[in-house]
Amino acid sequence: MTRKNPKVEEADESELEVTGHPKTWAAGVPGVYYSMKPALEHMGVERSRKTLLALNQKDGFDCMSCAWPDPGHRKTFEFCENGAKAVTWEATPVVIGSEFWAGHPVSELRDRSEYWLGMQGRLTEPVYKPAGEDHYRPVNWDQAFGIIANKLRSLPDPNQAAFYTSGRTSNEAAFLYQLFIRAYGTNNLPDCSNMCHESSGWAMGQTIGVGKATVSYDDFAKAELIIVMGQNPGTNHPRMLTALEEAKEAGCKIVAVNPLPEAGLMRYKNPQKVKGIIGHGTDLADQFLQVRIGGDMALLQAISKRVLEAEDAHPGTVLDHKFLEEHCDGLAELRAHLARLDDATVLEATGLRLEEIEELAARYIAADRVIITWAMGITQQKKGVATIKEMINLLLLRGNMGKPGAGASPIRGHSNVQGDRTMGIWEQMPPAFLEALGQEFGFEPPREHGLDAVQTVRAMRDGGIKVFIALGGNFVGAISDTHAAEEAMEKTELSVQISTKLNHSHAVTGAEALILPTLGRTEIDRQESGPQFVSVEDTVCAVHASHGTVEPVAPGLLSEVAIVCRLAAATVGGRTSADWAGFEKNYDLIRDHISHVVNGCEDYNRKVRQDGGFILPNGPRDSRTFNTPTGKAILTVNELEHVERPAGTLILQTMRSHDQFNTTIYGHNDRYRGIRKGREVVFVNPADLTELGLADGQHVDIHGVYSDGVDRVLRNYRVVSYPSARGCAAAYYPEANVLVPLESVAEGSQTPASKAVIVRLEPVPVLEEEPTAWG
Repeated sequence: MTRKNPKVEEADESELEVTGHPKTWAAGVPGVYYSMKPALEHMGVERSRKTLLALNQKDGFDCMSCAWPDPGHRKTFEFCENGAKAVTWEATPVVIGSEFWAGHPVSELRDRSEYWLGMQGRLTEPVYKPAGEDHYRPVNWDQAFGIIANKLRSLPDPNQAAFYTSGRTSNEAAFLYQLFIRAYGTNNLPDCSNMCHESSGWAMGQTIGVGKATVSYDDFAKAELIIVMGQNPGTNHPRMLTALEEAKEAGCKIVAVNPLPEAGLMRYKNPQKVKGIIGHGTDLADQFLQVRIGGDMALLQAISKRVLEAEDAHPGTVLDHKFLEEHCDGLAELRAHLARLDDATVLEATGLRLEEIEELAARYIAADRVIITWAMGITQQKKGVATIKEMINLLLLRGNMGKPGAGASPIRGHSNVQGDRTMGIWEQMPPAFLEALGQEFGFEPPREHGLDAVQTVRAMRDGGIKVFIALGGNFVGAISDTHAAEEAMEKTELSVQISTKLNHSHAVTGAEALILPTLGRTEIDRQESGPQFVSVEDTVCAVHASHGTVEPVAPGLLSEVAIVCRLAAATVGGRTSADWAGFEKNYDLIRDHISHVVNGCEDYNRKVRQDGGFILPNGPRDSRTFNTPTGKAILTVNELEHVERPAGTLILQTMRSHDQFNTTIYGHNDRYRGIRKGREVVFVNPADLTELGLADGQHVDIHGVYSDGVDRVLRNYRVVSYPSARGCAAAYYPEANVLVPLESVAEGSQTPASKAVIVRLEPVPVLEEEPTAWG
């Protein structure tokens, strides 16, 4: 079944092509072509059929590429281009053989790109790098678990270990992982949510009592207005385009707020409809507000102010007084605060025209059912938490919460990051959860809050964390301040990665290092009691089963559940009543315990087997109840602060190309933005290029501008003239993470502020050719 590794070549940035203006529509026939071509090339016809036709189906497996929910009536091809790429990436029969490790020292792997590392194929055996050596070597599973357990037991304080979790981890594995970690004695549970939607959780938790979406999938088609802020659905969650198309067909208006004119915000050519193949497709955005980076908060405050002014002009006709009186606190304070908002300040912060703001305000006031949806363009700002609180303010003013077609909708990018948090993957789980966990398993969980992702890097840097274990993900590649993160990881005594494929975090290690290969979500998971399934939670709180459909790429691979169970048994043994061996044999036993511990998951085994799974309770959505100190939703006062841009600088945001998923790079093209054969580009508005004395195609060094004295720089990047907002630039993640200081975080959530990086572009001198000896 395994295939020979195809020839993999690194991108030659000297061959980079800029093919023209950015696209004005997404998907269509090219989406189908770029879905199927890599699948057929890398998996073959039969494996492609078994995986892609099972993707997002009721008896299949959940897509790994985003957390977008599944519709009730699913199509045969219920997947998108990036979903197909994610499946191909994981289910490829290309594997890494034992000889690979002898031929590739860790120091060489460190210099390889994420693309090259991932293209080497699936990991199939545990490997270990001893201290002082530069090569991984194969070991057996018992040896691997023994090394980890002995190291963890030798630490004088369990808080000297940190345990990271990727959002692709299943509910069952996540529940056992946090149980193992708390039985070990620490709450050091950093996870990928710390780096993406932590701001959403903080803002929503403090205002409406739940950090999750207050809408269902069906609400999108019932909305009269959808405001899409700081996200690029055409690349990051393409199946959302179908829901937006359905909303438009039902008469909904859509407003896009973003610094870049993304194709997926403009027009959608649905490849499952005739008009998406040979026709114009569906125009999505009725209004596009090209806001400056960091200007979203000012825009939202300006809209709320106009809502209040409209109420004053026509008393009793604009605000939802009954909802506000019965369910909300803080209206008087908000009204007084917004009365002082100055339009000149708003225009400076947003870069918008006054008539654009007035148009959006009129749209909002005219609509009875409004959804505001957002992603990391909002959460990764310094004022990300406050900005999301302003979204909640705006929704609450007209009662757009807890009714059909209305609510708040953060869109998660990892497929189960929300489920992992529900299962206890958080360094700050509430006392009620810890109490239930302790009672269920007969031990006393630690209560002191643990470290989040940024705090973990600081602790490793300062010598406080000796052991780092990651259940999936690419922590070093994903976190901000890349060089600082690398240096911090190298100070640990042991690093462990549980993974399906290689990435940069396998090449930046502690003194000792282990890689433990695991089954992918696409693969059949056979245990002693028979084939197993796992469960996941999507972005609208729907929990459903996920069944692997193809044979594992190699014998001897363990599932994430099995790895956690064996590691826990070797490390914490009988400290709890947990039946680690039994859990590995039969995942129903895990779900029985989840039923007793996790609120909303009662009778879990029965409910997750229902057709379509089940929906977790959500107070704001279900009954307009709010788990806050007052029992009401809270309208908040937030001091406006927009990003200042010193003369000669730009505000840069990091972003994905269309050919990647998070830190996984599928290829070197970004066809929606007109980039081929490279990634080392910086997108800049043509007027800003003129102001800075630069030219399209010129090469520059990108320097971060911060007061800490550290010169963070990306060398020799090609300038691309692009219709970004004035004063704003963009570069690809994760390469541009090097420019984001570890200390630059969103207030409150500590999410890296990757959408507000002040940079200076310095021209690279053009070297003249040396004359020949006879010239």
